[in-house]
Amino acid sequence: MRLIQRSSRSFCVTEIGQTYYSHCKAMLAEASAAQEAIDQDKAEPQGVVRLSCPIAMLHAQVGPILAEYMVSHPRVTLQLEASNRRVDVIAEGFDLAIRVRPPPLEDSELVVKVLGTRCWCLAASPALLEKLGTPTQPADLANYPSLDLGPAREEYLWQLVGEQGELLTMRHTPRMISDDMTALCQAAIAGAGVVTLPVMMMEEELKDGRLVQLIPYWTLKHGIVHLVFPSRRWIRPAVRSLIDMLDEKFKSLPNN
Repeated sequence: MRLIQRSSRSFCVTEIGQTYYSHCKAMLAEASAAQEAIDQDKAEPQGVVRLSCPIAMLHAQVGPILAEYMVSHPRVTLQLEASNRRVDVIAEGFDLAIRVRPPPLEDSELVVKVLGTRCWCLAASPALLEKLGTPTQPADLANYPSLDLGPAREEYLWQLVGEQGELLTMRHTPRMISDDMTALCQAAIAGAGVVTLPVMMMEEELKDGRLVQLIPYWTLKHGIVHLVFPSRRWIRPAVRSLIDMLDEKFKSLPNN
């Protein structure tokens, strides 16, 4: 197939050559536009970022960080799912998910970035303690109604750590099971039972006396706050900038 017709003194482009040239020119223009889009994206984060975050963590600490991020990055659109369900990051198309769980972190095909740790404690209302007395050792907790974080399961355990690092596992039968930490905190304030929650979820209630920490020399295993995302190989600037801001802000937060 001839693209150019040559003679001893001249040449001309054939009709198919003209068509070929037009397509090549269009391809170069598209490649240039694609590179320009990439360069522009590098210069300023933009586009949609899909994020999943547990409800309590969002209300307690992450919400203000996301608000600041949105103001700082006006070309980014944030699609936030506030949910306690464990999303499938890859299958559901999420860029990031924030999770909190006790160690060890599970193996997965996802990249894990630790943001910090959060301590948990046992707490109850003054009204409940006035009625049943204040427990002085873990064994006393068997005489108290309890509340626990869902979902429903066959066995409910409190795993306590003593001052010398000794471990104690206590079974209990909760009166209320919920995946909403706020609901559990409100039930505990009302005197419905002893609750185990992150200290950050009860900080104000512990300060103003609506809740009282129980047996403080026995603590619960801490939770690791971490991000998971699909890959390190190429992360869009909008996603990278959000990861960096979350990492920076969490470093300044107390590990409570």
